Amino acid sequence: MEFAYMQSAGTLNLLRAFATGGYADLHQVHRWNLGFVERSPLASRYADLAHRIDETLSFMQACGMSDLPQVRETEFYTSHESLLLPYEQALTRVDSTTGDSYACSAHFLWIGDRTRQPEGAHVEFLRGVRNPIGMKVGPSMEPDELVRLTEILNPANEKGRLTLISRMGAEKVEAKLPPLLRAVARAGRNVVWLCDPMHGNTTTVGGYKTRLFDSVLSEVRRFFDAHATEGTQPGGVHVEMTGQEVTECLGGAHRLAEADLGLRYQTNCDPRLNAEQSLELAFLIAEELKSRRVRPDRPAQAAQ
Repeated sequence: MEFAYMQSAGTLNLLRAFATGGYADLHQVHRWNLGFVERSPLASRYADLAHRIDETLSFMQACGMSDLPQVRETEFYTSHESLLLPYEQALTRVDSTTGDSYACSAHFLWIGDRTRQPEGAHVEFLRGVRNPIGMKVGPSMEPDELVRLTEILNPANEKGRLTLISRMGAEKVEAKLPPLLRAVARAGRNVVWLCDPMHGNTTTVGGYKTRLFDSVLSEVRRFFDAHATEGTQPGGVHVEMTGQEVTECLGGAHRLAEADLGLRYQTNCDPRLNAEQSLELAFLIAEELKSRRVRPDRPAQAAQ
């Protein structure tokens, strides 16, 4: 764990350098994904997006707003599952001005679907820190239990304190998520709902742990459908991805197949979307959101 801490600290230093040292400058948008975009079926769409950003920046420059820090730099926040409690406890500090405890291993910590027992140690630890926190919500979660957990983790019902991360699997979203949405809304609990379309769609193909891109996308769409039906607000998407061109998830623009899995399967844990698949998912989610702004009552099949 000490080695993991040192690796994390080094990674954060690199991120700080990128975020404030010019790499995040929107004027560099053409260079961010140049390597893989050139050979990707998404190349024209990315080029169009970059062109529109260029036009916006030119307009801002003409208005004298080109040197805004929001254009040149970006903020970033870190997050991970609060799984190993001795590690989290060692990095917990008390704010001397308020007396509040903060977990300093990350900005945002979450409880996994397997460690969310109301009387469990992980719930007890995270309810005692002032960080914004999250909790995975899987298909075994019952509405009454979920409401109870929101009361334990956020007794003051503070907005922004608690994020519920749905990870149902594409085939279970329609049956399992709506009752949970209704229960939380009926109880008047303030939460942010995220969709984790990765963990519920894990399978094994040819001896490799993998995920299907189409299943990931399907869960995202059905997550939005459930919120539209219940009149609740979808708050975001939580994915596992890498900027490397790995071959760990099947499908996507290049139609990675079972025979491709062994080419660049580099994960020691969970399979990740690669750079092209991540960009494709981002484009498709953007189109989904745009279509819902135009037709908020659009039925699910129209998005297929």
